[in-house]
Amino acid sequence: MPSHPSRPAPPGRRAVLAAGAAAALGFALPPAPAAAHADGPAGPFGRFGSPVHRLTPRTRYVHPGGLGDHRTVQAAVDAADGPGWTLVLAPGTYRETVLVNAARSGMTWLGASEDPRDVVVVYANAAGTPRPDGTPYGTSGSATTTVQADGFTARWVTFANDFLRTDLPGNPGTQAVALKAQGDRSAFAHCRFLGHQDTLYADSTALGTVARQYFAHCHVEGDVDFVFGRARAVFEHCRFRTLTRTDLPSAPYGFVFAPSTARGNPYGFLVVRSRFVSEAPDGYYKLARPWVPGSDPTAWPSLLVRDSVLGPGIDAVAPYANMREAHPWQAQRFAEHRNTGPGAEIPVPENRPQLSATEAASATRATYLGDWAPAVA
Repeated sequence: MPSHPSRPAPPGRRAVLAAGAAAALGFALPPAPAAAHADGPAGPFGRFGSPVHRLTPRTRYVHPGGLGDHRTVQAAVDAADGPGWTLVLAPGTYRETVLVNAARSGMTWLGASEDPRDVVVVYANAAGTPRPDGTPYGTSGSATTTVQADGFTARWVTFANDFLRTDLPGNPGTQAVALKAQGDRSAFAHCRFLGHQDTLYADSTALGTVARQYFAHCHVEGDVDFVFGRARAVFEHCRFRTLTRTDLPSAPYGFVFAPSTARGNPYGFLVVRSRFVSEAPDGYYKLARPWVPGSDPTAWPSLLVRDSVLGPGIDAVAPYANMREAHPWQAQRFAEHRNTGPGAEIPVPENRPQLSATEAASATRATYLGDWAPAVA
């Protein structure tokens, strides 16, 4: 995604993460019960068994201190060859990049404590970070976790990228992805996605491939285009948190969504019964801008936000903006329906397309996901 003009910012997420996963990542959720943590009576894997008493024969246990089958998530993924494996992740900060390739379909990750603050998969690559051969990673290559497999499920896991703009002063490649999800039937429940620019990349494996994704009771935060991509994605009962930026003197600080829906896909992003909160000043964030990438110049970005609460951080007067003048937001598939909150007020009706009740009746999770009913809550 294109960069947003910036000046160096003070230390941010890295310092926060260094303080420890359980304490420092508690931005959004209340503390978990004491028994759910690693030192509780259930042991490091909670109610999900152990290497001695496996949940199923196709379950592997990950523990950074060596009490499981593997110390790293990638080692467990590599060992779980073929479909249908479950990884139980003990509380800890897993500083690594992870790839779940297409051969590992039907994989499930479970955060053992059932509190996503306790299980953090994090790294700090950005688009402009040089690889060992000197070439930059690029936006896709910056992802901490990349999931190419179909049928992936994650519960109670934090996916993070703690790259800071000050890591690459003067470099415009500040896109830093926490999760790139490409598989069809990808489901995430009670997960968190932490980053700054391009936090959550909801994508597909190819331009002509439809990837259905479902996010339930999740927390996503960032600043520039921090939910983006061409997936057919439903966000239900989620929380979107926009961050402050001391490196910019005025609004806008950024944009929540930047869909790049393929023209042949009738559905893009659907946000329903969710909440938008902000630590930035009122009105400093746009709800969305369309992304028409060079790889798909015919993209027709699609976003519907409905039945949600938009806090004062969203610019109610002009909630949408252009990424490029050649692709104005008014020509895209952007709409809202029955939202509330100060960020949902409609002082300029032409700036806020609204669905009619008849149109909204078919804009549902079932319509977007088709014959797939995710088994997460």
